[in-house]
Amino acid sequence: MTEKITRLFFCRLVLLIVLIFFILPGLSGQEHSLLLDKIIINYDSVLYSVDQEPLNENYNLTRKCNNLVFLFTSDKDLYFSFFLDGYDDIWSAWSEYPVKEYTNLGHGEYTLSVRTGFQGRILSEDRVVSINVESPLLLGSAFLIIYLVILTCLIWGFYRLGIKRHIKRQLILEQLIEERTEEIKAEKDRSESLLANVLPRGTADELMSKGKATKRKYNFVTVLFSDIQGFTKIAEEVNPEELIDELDKFFFHFDTVVEKYNIEKIKTIGDAYMCAGGIPSKNRTNPVEVILAALEMQTFMGQMKKIQKENGQIFWDIRIGLHTGTVVAGVIGQKKLSYDIWGDTVNTASRMESSGEAGKINISGTTYEYAREFFICEYRGKMPVKYKGELDMYFVHGIRPELRLEGKDEPNELFKNKMLVIRLSDLEDTVFEMYENDSSEKLVFHDIRYLKNITTQAELIGRAELLTDNEMLTLRLAALYMITGYVTSYVEFMDESLKLLNSDASAYGFSQEHIDKAVNNINDCYSDNPQTVPGMILSDSVYDYYGRVDFLIRAELLFAEESDYGVVKDKRSWLENLMEHLSGHDFKTNTGKLLRTNSVNQQIDVLRNYIDKL
Repeated sequence: MTEKITRLFFCRLVLLIVLIFFILPGLSGQEHSLLLDKIIINYDSVLYSVDQEPLNENYNLTRKCNNLVFLFTSDKDLYFSFFLDGYDDIWSAWSEYPVKEYTNLGHGEYTLSVRTGFQGRILSEDRVVSINVESPLLLGSAFLIIYLVILTCLIWGFYRLGIKRHIKRQLILEQLIEERTEEIKAEKDRSESLLANVLPRGTADELMSKGKATKRKYNFVTVLFSDIQGFTKIAEEVNPEELIDELDKFFFHFDTVVEKYNIEKIKTIGDAYMCAGGIPSKNRTNPVEVILAALEMQTFMGQMKKIQKENGQIFWDIRIGLHTGTVVAGVIGQKKLSYDIWGDTVNTASRMESSGEAGKINISGTTYEYAREFFICEYRGKMPVKYKGELDMYFVHGIRPELRLEGKDEPNELFKNKMLVIRLSDLEDTVFEMYENDSSEKLVFHDIRYLKNITTQAELIGRAELLTDNEMLTLRLAALYMITGYVTSYVEFMDESLKLLNSDASAYGFSQEHIDKAVNNINDCYSDNPQTVPGMILSDSVYDYYGRVDFLIRAELLFAEESDYGVVKDKRSWLENLMEHLSGHDFKTNTGKLLRTNSVNQQIDVLRNYIDKL
C-alpha cells in the first residue's frame, strides 16, 4: 500500500515538472497580435479604420466630436483592460470584448492604453493613440482675454456702484445727522432762550455747564422798585381777569423798557416790579440808564392813566423808587430757579419807593450824585425811613433841557456823548484786563504799563490842546487801541488793533462815525507825518519815552522784545538806527514839547556813549 502511494506521488510530480518546463513556457512564449481596428466618432463617423489609412499617434477633434468608440482585433482569445489618461482614474475591469466606448469627453488631451491578459496574467500593455479634443471657440485665448476684460469691467462697475451707493447712504446719513443736529440745536436754543428769560445769560451758561451758579458781589448797582398806588383797593373792585390783563400789559411794557437799557429784570411780586442796572455786566452808566427806564415807565403809566380817565375807568398810578449801592446776586432754589439780589441797597430802594408819591420817581441822595448832571432833580430834604433814619431824597422831573431833544423828553447827541465818556471808562477797564491777561510775556516793552501810559498821555495832551468833547472821545478811543493788536500778532499788530476797535466799540454803544474817526486817528498817527491834531497827539503819546530820563532803559526793553520775536539780531546796528530815527524826531504838539524832560541831543549822547561801551 505504501509502495502504491509512493508511485502515485512520483507520477504527479513528473507531470507537474513537464507542465512547468515544457507546456507553460510554450504558451507564454507564443506570439499574439493586438490591432486597433477602428475609431468611431459620435457613432456615425469613422475617424480611423485599419483598411483606409495608417494610424496616427495624435488626433485633433472638435468639441462636438466627444463620443468615441475604439474597436480592436486579436488572434488569440484574450481579455482586455483599458485606461484613458486624462479621463479614467483607474484601469477598467477585464473584458473579453475588445471594444471601449467613451462619451461626453471634455476638451483636453487624452491617451488610450490597452492591457491584454490571460488567466489573470498581464501579457502586454500598449499605448495606442492620443486624442486632443479642442476647446470651443468661446473658450479660446482671445475670448478668455475678452472675458477677463468684461469681468474686470464688471468688478469695477460693481465697485463704483458700491461706492456710489455708499456715498449716497453717507449723504443721506449726513443729511439725517444734520437734520437731527439742527433739531437738537434748535431745541437747545429754545431751552437756552427760555432759561435766559429767567436768568442772566452768564448765570444761565454757568448753570448749564457746572450745574450751579456762583453768587457774586456787585459794588455799583442801581435798584428800581415800583408798585401800583392803592392796588389792594383796585383788586377788590376790578374783575380778576381784567386785573391780570392790565398788570400783564404794564409789565410787558416794563420788560421792553429794561431790555432797551440793558437792565436786568429781577422779579415781580403782585403789583411790584423790581429790576437792577449794573448786573450781571458791570458798568458805570447804570444810575443814568435806570432813571431813563423809570422815566419811560412813568410816561407810559401817565398815558394809560389819561386813557382810563377819559373812559371813566379806575385809573392806575405808579410809584417808583431807586437807590445805588452794593448787592449780592445769585440763583436760589433747585427746581423753580430764581435769580435774585440781596443787601441793604435792595431794602433802601424799596424804602425809596414806599416813601415816594404816586406818579413820581423818588431817588436816594447816592443815586442823585451819579445822575445830577443828566436830570432835573427836586430835593425833598431828609426824609424819615424805617430802620434807616433820615435819608436825602430827590424827585426826578426829567432830562436837563440842554441834554434832550427839542420838545421831547428824550436824550440828544450831547446826552449820548456824555454817556459814551462814561462807557469809555468801562471799555478801558475791559481792554486793560484783556491785554494784561492775554498778552505774551515776551512783550516787555509793549506791556500793559505802556498801553496805560499812551492813554494817559493822550488824554493829558488832548485836554491841554483844547480839543472838543467829541474830539476827546474819539482820541481816547483811538489811544486805547493803539497797541492792543500785539495780543494776536506782533508783525501785523495794527490791523489786529483796528479789528478789535471795530468789534469792541460797537458793543459799548459807539456809533460807526465815532469808530471811523478813531480809526483815522490811528492811521494818521502811524503815518510818517501826522496831519491832524489827534494824530499828532497820539504820535507824541506813543513816542513819549523819547523825551524821558528812562529812555535808555525803554530802548533796552524794546530791543529785547524785538530780538525775542526775531525782528532784529545785531544790537549795535539796531541802536544806530534808533539814534538816526531819534535825531530826525521831534514832538508834534506844543504840549508834547513842554512835557519833554531830555532834549534830542541829550538822548543822542546817551545812546552814543552806550554804543561806545559795547
